[in-house]
Amino acid sequence: MEKRFLGLIEKSIKEHWDLPAFTDYNGNTYHYKDFAKEIEKFHIILEHAGIQKGDKVALVGRNSSHWAICFFGTLAYGAIAVPILHDFKPDNIHHIVNHSEAKAVLVAASNWEDMNEKMMPEVNLFMLLDDFSIIHSSNTEVFSARERLNELFGAKYPKSFGREDINYHKEEAEELAVLNYTSGTTSFSKGVMLPYRSLWSNTQFAYDCLPFIHAGDNIVCMLPMAHMYGLAFEILNSVNKGCHIHFLTRTPSPKIITEAFSKIKPTLILAVPLIIEKIVKNRVFPELEKPMLKLLLKMPFIDKKVLSTIADKLYDSFGGNMSEIVIGGAALNKEVEAFLKSINFRYTVGYGMTECGPLVAYTQWDSFKPGSVGQIVDRMEVKIESSDPVNKVGEIIVRGMNLMLGYYKNPEATEAVMMEDGWMRTGDLGTLDEDGFLFIRGRSKSLILSSNGQNIYPEEIEDKLNNMLYVAESIVVSQAGKLVALIYPDWEQLDKAGIDHSEIERLMQANIDQLNKEIPAYSKVACFKLYQEEFEKTPKRSIKRYLYQPAEE
Repeated sequence: MEKRFLGLIEKSIKEHWDLPAFTDYNGNTYHYKDFAKEIEKFHIILEHAGIQKGDKVALVGRNSSHWAICFFGTLAYGAIAVPILHDFKPDNIHHIVNHSEAKAVLVAASNWEDMNEKMMPEVNLFMLLDDFSIIHSSNTEVFSARERLNELFGAKYPKSFGREDINYHKEEAEELAVLNYTSGTTSFSKGVMLPYRSLWSNTQFAYDCLPFIHAGDNIVCMLPMAHMYGLAFEILNSVNKGCHIHFLTRTPSPKIITEAFSKIKPTLILAVPLIIEKIVKNRVFPELEKPMLKLLLKMPFIDKKVLSTIADKLYDSFGGNMSEIVIGGAALNKEVEAFLKSINFRYTVGYGMTECGPLVAYTQWDSFKPGSVGQIVDRMEVKIESSDPVNKVGEIIVRGMNLMLGYYKNPEATEAVMMEDGWMRTGDLGTLDEDGFLFIRGRSKSLILSSNGQNIYPEEIEDKLNNMLYVAESIVVSQAGKLVALIYPDWEQLDKAGIDHSEIERLMQANIDQLNKEIPAYSKVACFKLYQEEFEKTPKRSIKRYLYQPAEE
């Protein structure tokens, strides 16, 4: 079988020609045949702007149908896509555009307001994603081409445009397809070079291993498309399967998400732990604390019926039609996970990274082991750098079909992670059991060595602390040889409970006292500091830990 990513996309568009492909939530819908036509029109614009095969095309903006059309159109043209997160600051966007040597910038109006074309002197084409209008171009031909676009399209396809006219770029497996700039927890942006091999491998795996997704199924796209987790499994997989993707074009607040799930009823939901944890901790756990429900849960047989009712309500909050929720990006809170398992909820946790485009581990919900992040997928190899990988924590190293080519124009960073024989250091710590299930313990860069030589995994302490009363999120750091907890309280819940803010210090000290009773003496927290605003996060909603580390003494 030909292992071509663009071959998969061509085939899917032809097979699903009359099905809906993209809808901007409460907005316009494009069918697969419209999607194909828009790609061809986009190619006419690129040609008249002087964009060549192999040139970089940057995309900056919130999720939308136009973003998706331009992404696939860029690859189909033979250019390289450079997705940039819409919430990056303007100076960071300018830097990425220049560093990537992008020749075209496709940008949402909301981002363009704060950008400056003079800061990106090598760009030949600036185009608005909102309406495909040309902002600026060094090639004046493109303005005329944009005005006469339908005429030029008609001249190119005089007998009308059909399936047989689709003929996309014929890529090589090792050819660069996507240059994706990370926004990680431990460092600043690096340009991850993902070849077509990685895109094909991730997309084909999803096609083979998510059999419950069918052509015409609804998918809600709420993760940022400029990040590989959302891009690979909400977009690439969905287009390959012929699904109908609904883009949440605004910030996906809990209210908008709930409304969208209810209306669209998605088959598959991709989420980061924070979304699931907020729903369970804020909506379900308070119900379980009510005296009558606590009593019913202690009664044999009745407890199962109560849990079944809770499970049904939880399913309904996700639209009531999902076959599975895949949680990725970070570890799931243990208390939340134990509850989900107790009600036999259809969830699973996967593991990946941008450098693997992104998949490393996954297994379906019915064979998933709680506490793990799934089994190593069939196209990847994983080793634990440990004398006893099953029981003794070590760094996770990976190799296989999904792996990147390296970091763009950054040989030092590439050399720091790439090893002999194609193995790559992930920077994550974990264990691997006999059945191939991977268990994450934390990041090697956040590992703290105690004064008596004990390894302390701050994520494990944070997991316990985050379960405590009125704690929204926390980070544990080492300062002057002592562990300090940085805490962002759940101000919303505190206000709802009518608790005066002057009481917070006392409540949090009580939490720390309880925490220290539950953890080993060498990992006890000495003190805490409260934060008024939530911690700055990556697109996966992981805290950017490096921003909160104390200066080295």
